[in-house]
Amino acid sequence: MLAASLIMAAPINALACTQVYMGSDLTTNGSTFVGRAEDWNPRYLKAFGVQERVENPQFRSFENDSVIGSGFEYTYSGPGYRYTYVRDQPEEWGAENDPVAKRVYSEAGINEHGVAVSATLSMYMNDAIKAVDPLVPTGIGEYNLTDVVLSISDSARDGVEKLGKIVDEHGSCEANQIIIADSKETWIFSQLSGHQWVAIKMSSDVVSANPNIGRIEYKVDLDDASNVVHSEGVVSVPEGASILKTDEDGTINIGQTYGRENAGSGQYIRYVQARAYFGAPLTEGVDYTLKADGNVETVVSPQLMFKPGREIDTFTALRSIAARGEQTSNLNANLNSGLYSVGNKNTVEGHIFEIRHNQSPDTAIIQWTSLSRTEFSVALPSYSALLTEVPEDLYPKWDSLDASHRGADIEDDNLDKALEDDESGILNYALMDINTIAYNNRSSMAEGTRAYLDAMQRSVIAQQEIVDKIMQNTPAGEERTALANDLFARVSRSAYEKLHALADEMRAYVKAGDFSAPFVPSDYDPATQGLKTPISYAGYFVAPTITAHPVSAAYEKGAAATPLTVAATVEDGVQGSDAGLTFQWYRRAAASTERAAGDEELTGYTSSTLPVDTSQVGEFQYYAVATNAQGLSTTSDAATITVTEPKVKDPEPKTPEPGTDGTTTQVKKGVKGKLPKTGDVALLQMSAIALAGVAATGAGVVAIRRRR
Repeated sequence: MLAASLIMAAPINALACTQVYMGSDLTTNGSTFVGRAEDWNPRYLKAFGVQERVENPQFRSFENDSVIGSGFEYTYSGPGYRYTYVRDQPEEWGAENDPVAKRVYSEAGINEHGVAVSATLSMYMNDAIKAVDPLVPTGIGEYNLTDVVLSISDSARDGVEKLGKIVDEHGSCEANQIIIADSKETWIFSQLSGHQWVAIKMSSDVVSANPNIGRIEYKVDLDDASNVVHSEGVVSVPEGASILKTDEDGTINIGQTYGRENAGSGQYIRYVQARAYFGAPLTEGVDYTLKADGNVETVVSPQLMFKPGREIDTFTALRSIAARGEQTSNLNANLNSGLYSVGNKNTVEGHIFEIRHNQSPDTAIIQWTSLSRTEFSVALPSYSALLTEVPEDLYPKWDSLDASHRGADIEDDNLDKALEDDESGILNYALMDINTIAYNNRSSMAEGTRAYLDAMQRSVIAQQEIVDKIMQNTPAGEERTALANDLFARVSRSAYEKLHALADEMRAYVKAGDFSAPFVPSDYDPATQGLKTPISYAGYFVAPTITAHPVSAAYEKGAAATPLTVAATVEDGVQGSDAGLTFQWYRRAAASTERAAGDEELTGYTSSTLPVDTSQVGEFQYYAVATNAQGLSTTSDAATITVTEPKVKDPEPKTPEPGTDGTTTQVKKGVKGKLPKTGDVALLQMSAIALAGVAATGAGVVAIRRRR
């Protein structure tokens, strides 16, 4: 199917891609999700990186031939903005020796103003429109589309209008759909023919999936300038040639007017699979028909937009470009190797933009990127509007990638090459090899590999929610930029460690030759469906939280004491990460509220409890430091332990003999010579009252003395 589609000498990378859109009203977190999977060849390398600012940027295309002047050329007067890219290698297009044209097909990225571009979805014109408005060989196409729009656009609408003007003046060399978005709006821009185009602003209450169907249908009101922008002749050109197709209400039917009648089985089957994935399935025999071999022959009325029947969270959005018909009974490519699918072996990258509305442009859009086939992959997040650098050991520049490990033939899903040890450190290769090995050993390896990668993906998503709070609390400017660079480097390195280890285990499993037991990664826990060792991401930025501080107490010297205790947690979105906490106890050297260099580390006391020493009199302060697996620490409050000398108990008093102190003591009747003790106060008071009533006639007064 792909070979039959090759109509030009240079690579036409987007011949079998799938574009998706999920409106914010339909998602669990209120974000808009939009993106695309690109299909080309199974072992094709893409490069992720940052294009720096260029003043008065120039653009040149080798789209139709590797001769200067035969393709699109354009110079913009003004600043060319910084942006991220997912780019081809220049030698794939014969452009390695041209300093301008070697920036080849940047495909997906976000610029410093928060404008995102996903390009392209190849579309197909019908012969009737081709005859009256043919494609222009020197017009703009996918080779330059992303670079141009991201370089010159301040907003999504600004990008739509500037791209439209370029098509007006230079024409299009291809029919494509492009997504241009920012934090406020998402537009689908369609290059319909040589000079005609239309852009529609997407509604927040619909889902869209388009796998290269040129005749896909949607309603458009060309008079609604706030939601539709278009070329001047979008109606008049086909109308003048008597080929204009309209709906019953008289509005133009863009799909029927410009699109090709039959998109092909590979396109239609992916459309039916995508509809089923989003819970809006089509009915066989009513909405679509099948061929004798089980492939889809045609779809009666493919609609660009529809209502989903399932909840859409971040994981669901990311996996939408990897659907293989699992939700259908008759189009499951996992069970029928003769069926094509959205997530197929020819996908070379996939990306989803998560657009958070009402946020500042620098952090509003998170770019989730998978740099290989989406079936067995993990999408990694980046704040691409802020990125100024990427770790080049993991992501070599597009013009310096070592292509040796992919194999001599990118069309060959070379299992032997994938089974070779790869120590290049390039993240793309780890993903590429995982896909090749799992795809070619589907019955024994696909399920376990996918389960492990799903666990990784869910963990990254959970941690991204945590680090996003840190990003939003970070001052805009240099601090946010530095954090964005650090975040992307951390998540990339942590993911690579897991993926590289997984690829090595998969190689060992295949080389051992025993497929009687299905492959289960050693780091996967089937009981919890999670990772045994959490992937490290948020932990690099989230210090432990002390949940219970040690409590002060006082004791007498030598007394038994209750041990001091501390408790902590790691709020990094990872289940079980608390188990990786370590503790260290210290004794404070001087009165202070801060940890000081002179504080004494209590050697050997590394648990959450500390025995209390009462052998010395004095006041002592103790605290604990909790450290997570990534080395971030938090110090508890200090507890003061006061140790005093034991109190000396008063000796038992002796009762004086009567008269020994020179007085006459009245002995209470019945006591038989014993005096009341200190505590017998009430008894003494009663005796005094009685004695006071006795008349003293010439006799001595009885003296009552209280012991104090």
